[in-house]
Amino acid sequence: MLQHIQTRTGEKPHSCVVCGSSFTQKHHLLQHIRTHTGEKPYSCEVCGSCFTQKHHLVQHMRTHTGEKPYSCEICGSSFTHKHSKLRHMQTHTGEKPYSCELCGSCFADKPTMFQHMQMHTGDKPYSCEVCGASFTKKQRMLRHMQTHTGEKPYSCEVCGSAFAQKENMLKHMRTHTGEKPYPCDVCGSSFTHKQNMLRHMQTHTGQKPYSCDLCSSSFARKDHMLKHMRMHTGEKQYSCELCGSSFAEKQNMLQHMRTHTGEKPYSCEICSSSFTRKQRMWRHMRIHTGEKPYSCEVCGSSFAQKEHMLRHMQTHTGEKPYSCEVCGSSFARKDHMFKHMRIHTGDNSNKNTCGKM
Repeated sequence: MLQHIQTRTGEKPHSCVVCGSSFTQKHHLLQHIRTHTGEKPYSCEVCGSCFTQKHHLVQHMRTHTGEKPYSCEICGSSFTHKHSKLRHMQTHTGEKPYSCELCGSCFADKPTMFQHMQMHTGDKPYSCEVCGASFTKKQRMLRHMQTHTGEKPYSCEVCGSAFAQKENMLKHMRTHTGEKPYPCDVCGSSFTHKQNMLRHMQTHTGQKPYSCDLCSSSFARKDHMLKHMRMHTGEKQYSCELCGSSFAEKQNMLQHMRTHTGEKPYSCEICSSSFTRKQRMWRHMRIHTGEKPYSCEVCGSSFAQKEHMLRHMQTHTGEKPYSCEVCGSSFARKDHMFKHMRIHTGDNSNKNTCGKM
């Protein structure tokens, strides 16, 4: 009753000696003190995560148990947190009681309205204690912190792979289940990730929203435009730690690193041949499948590899792009030009020799 009276009078008799914050109840003060001391007395028995407040531990345990005790009375959807259920209820009522004072946009809940306000103010109130990076949302800051701690609390039940974020674990699970929940409305193709489906849709619309400022080339994806820009700038931001070679793209640097480590992470499921690059493994697979996706437009001959088709095309065009620097003879294939060069260099190492009778 006395605690209830304080809600009427506004009295806050319990003060923090560190920062001066006041509270109506003593246990609220004790919980607040832990933000200064860093004390986390409540531990998860499953993964060992620690929490300052008991109810935070209770909420966390639901990530392990899958318990969703809060149900929507209209559609039956279930939620792990009460405030998530209350937010969901507003999708049925359409209620948006919180308004932005600057642009008038309305929001269903106060936190979303505050997040929107940060777009106007540029305020990033959540800072990383390790590197000082700032974020508009607390959840984003917590995700970022995992890059420092290496914490990966979400594990795949099939193969045991661990992930820092739950949504990444759920995406990974689709590699086991084969689930493709995002279909294309035009052709019906399905995709495991929404972003991949949206990229695919651009093949139907022809939309290329990203343009190069230097040559006006247009691209469907931003990362493709940024890669293209490096052709103009000559930027090579990724360096090999072993030999110092520089690369414009991270993927090329990682592939180069395998020349030092000897790693071949891509294996053929049929004969177990291993490859440093995924596309080389795909090319190899055509030996087993007999697939020949590249066709000659002139005679219809099919080829397993694109370069073989291009070589064949020269038999129709008569093109001989490789020239001998000594005598000027021209050749359709580079290896033929090298063989010819041995006439001038006197290299007979590859000629067949007959043994004595």
